[in-house]
Amino acid sequence: MPRFEPHPDRRPVLIAGASSGIGAATAVALAALGHPVTLGARRVELCEELAGKIRADGGEAYAHRLDVTDAASVDEFVTAAERAHGPTEILVSGAGDIEFSLVGEMDPERFLFQVQVHLVGAQRLIHRVLPGMTARRRGDLAVISSDCADHPRPRSGAYSAAKNGLEAMVGQLRMELEGSGIRASLVRPGPTLTGMGMDSTPEIVGPVLRDWKDWGLARHPYMLRPHHLADAVATVVSLPRGVHMVLVEVQPEAPLRPVPDGGES
Repeated sequence: MPRFEPHPDRRPVLIAGASSGIGAATAVALAALGHPVTLGARRVELCEELAGKIRADGGEAYAHRLDVTDAASVDEFVTAAERAHGPTEILVSGAGDIEFSLVGEMDPERFLFQVQVHLVGAQRLIHRVLPGMTARRRGDLAVISSDCADHPRPRSGAYSAAKNGLEAMVGQLRMELEGSGIRASLVRPGPTLTGMGMDSTPEIVGPVLRDWKDWGLARHPYMLRPHHLADAVATVVSLPRGVHMVLVEVQPEAPLRPVPDGGES
């Protein structure tokens, strides 16, 4: 007898932050694997557009507005998703953005908002789906973190602090869920080219990049693409039951060094 029953053939997925970037790429990747996906974000029109493309390619997709800072919105999102596709088997929590600022200069309400999105929002989603997963004794909670969690960057406002708290929460959750059949996993991206923070002005970004370089946090200019992280999420949630990939950190490979004179090409 196997230690665990296998995953069901049908595994409905909820994706928070699915309007662009890593969330959107993850929706495409998981739908391509045959999973019904529900796309959630405040920019629901972008989710609806992507859901239409997924359906046109033969996948199952549904879009619904989601604001992770609002408990009622989270409940409505999960309720609508489960009405459309059935009980949640996989949650991908990746909603968020970044607002660059010095900690001491950031308005406390803006600081709180970042924590609400990245940390409290993830807990709201988990709190909502966990009872069903617990009753079924299975499920995947895939939480998108950042390498800022263990290597905070100056001028990142509340982002590094929120991601650090997020990783602590998921680590605690993993211990609390041991023996439940539910896997809580972190996917930790390195520098990734998405729309996050792209609305910042050169006057803001210039000092950010200067400080990161001064602290050795910008070693080379290569960046990941969203589909690289989507592949990581797909790997984490596709592992057979009985195996738990706790933390996956994905970093961009550095550019190749020049071949020394006389070396092989």
